[in-house]
Amino acid sequence: MTGLLDGPRARGAFLLRSIMNPPWSLRIRDEAPLTLVAVVRGEAWVVPDGAAPQLLRPGDFAVIRGPDHYTVADDPATPPRVVIHPGQRCTTPSGEELHALMDLGVRTWGDSLDGPTMLLTGTYQMRGEVSRRLLGALPQMLVLPGGTIDAPLLALLDTEIVKDEPGQEAVLDRLLDLLLIAVLRAWFARPEVEAPAWYRAHADPVVGRALRLLHNNPAHPWSVAELAAGCGVSRAALARRFTDLVGEPPMTFLTGWRLALAADLLREPDATVGSVARQVGYGSPFALSVAFKRVRGVTPLEHRTAVP
Repeated sequence: MTGLLDGPRARGAFLLRSIMNPPWSLRIRDEAPLTLVAVVRGEAWVVPDGAAPQLLRPGDFAVIRGPDHYTVADDPATPPRVVIHPGQRCTTPSGEELHALMDLGVRTWGDSLDGPTMLLTGTYQMRGEVSRRLLGALPQMLVLPGGTIDAPLLALLDTEIVKDEPGQEAVLDRLLDLLLIAVLRAWFARPEVEAPAWYRAHADPVVGRALRLLHNNPAHPWSVAELAAGCGVSRAALARRFTDLVGEPPMTFLTGWRLALAADLLREPDATVGSVARQVGYGSPFALSVAFKRVRGVTPLEHRTAVP
């Protein structure tokens, strides 16, 4: 579980408490890879482009996958009053700047502090913050009803989001990661949800053991034979069972996992291609660069300097 959901690593994520008076409607065009919306009080409709509107009530969560645009409003029929652009720039539909006019305090925005609707929004703004494997497993939008996960996480985020103290950004990043993981874990566990094969495979006594070995020590020079010995089965049995449940052979999965980790690590300010190569099991920066280019289409340095 830890390895598969390790993708969310917010770094200076955008977090905001929105308090609104009806009628209100926010047109979201920020194209962020992933956004978590939680309703603290009142109700809100989320209207994805090309999909049916969904009503959120207090305690409900929505996870919305970008870059598609969507609308959040008091009613699906309410025309947009605010447009959220990339970089979280806020304007009217005609282009007038709005952020300062609706500023209600630390990370708080809206019409008035006593408005009947309050939303908490956390946005992962860089693709490297959420793994491609995880994003590929999610629908355009999922909604988790209130009461499905422990309420203290939401209450804690509600308390911390308005604080302006040293290190607060790091606190909020980690809270957002925890809340997102809790929501996704609860959603994948729902009987009507078809969880991805790599997620279900963790419950298998053999393949689950193999996945944990690979996730816990990606830098180890694994072979199928050594992995099979660690799982107590033959090499052929592991290869067949792993491929059937996960959808790809063990070493192919390991390559993808190493490169996913490398993609995240390369975003760290002090990381070098050499240091990242050592952490994910490549013998040299050249070896990592070749594998990275082959699988992702860009070199590690191109990935690091690319606009998210």
